[in-house]
Amino acid sequence: MTRLADLAELVRAPAALSVPGDVVAGAAAADALDRRTPALAGASVLLYWAGMAANDWADRRLDAVERPERPIPSGRVRPAVALGVAAGLTAAGLTVATAAGGRRAAAVAFPLAATIWGYDLRAKDTAAGPAVMAACRGLDVLLGATGGRTARALPAALTVAAHTWTVTALSRREVTGMADRRLPGLTLAGTALIALAAPGRPTVLSGGPSSTGGVKRGPCLRVPAVLAAGYAVRYGRAQARVLADPAPARVRAAVGAGITGLPALQGALTARAGARLLGLAVAGAAPLGRRLARLVSPT
Repeated sequence: MTRLADLAELVRAPAALSVPGDVVAGAAAADALDRRTPALAGASVLLYWAGMAANDWADRRLDAVERPERPIPSGRVRPAVALGVAAGLTAAGLTVATAAGGRRAAAVAFPLAATIWGYDLRAKDTAAGPAVMAACRGLDVLLGATGGRTARALPAALTVAAHTWTVTALSRREVTGMADRRLPGLTLAGTALIALAAPGRPTVLSGGPSSTGGVKRGPCLRVPAVLAAGYAVRYGRAQARVLADPAPARVRAAVGAGITGLPALQGALTARAGARLLGLAVAGAAPLGRRLARLVSPT
């Protein structure tokens, strides 16, 4: 009988801590933070877990060679069970998203689910793989924005998508290591640019003249800047280690840092939209995710 712990490993349960922040950042950017946001975040987690289960089902033969300790090749989870879990979680995620956000949420959730399955079944081993995975995360941000001005969330969606591209590109070398150090150099440069862009620019206040010339500064700008810097330091340091030694273990560590460090970036984007305390709360998932990653691998 399949154990709950084996299913948690199948779906990389702790890695889901990196998911709700997508929806929260999108909702904050679109001025759509309301009672629907938690439900949409829950739907996002369900779709993420579905993608993890579908990924392992699709990779079961490859994992039998490269990662025999994974739940399916080790015999702890039968392939049919994994596929059923993936399908069931997908249906549940779409149902929750539609119930919470109506047609507008469904219009994003269904393409998101299709993109997740398309990545797992087709795109993952192609040159388009990182871009398709980046699209998944970008759509996830837009899912949170469906209750407001969705277009205003596009910068946040593109920022999270760019980060996801770097993580996915690195993850393709988790087993073999890096034969060419240009890739970690490229992803490290991308991380630096993402961190610089995440806090945004000071915005003009709608009130009259002030000592700062009407420009919003102080805590409004400092919180996203600090969170973005924390994201850059932790994820950037892991990538720098890959540059120094491109061994598989260091690549896996960098991928893990990219996954568990994403809440700090999401928190910066949320704080940039004006929800500073909520941004700090989102970023708070990062240290918890790192602790849980010691129990269940996020990759």
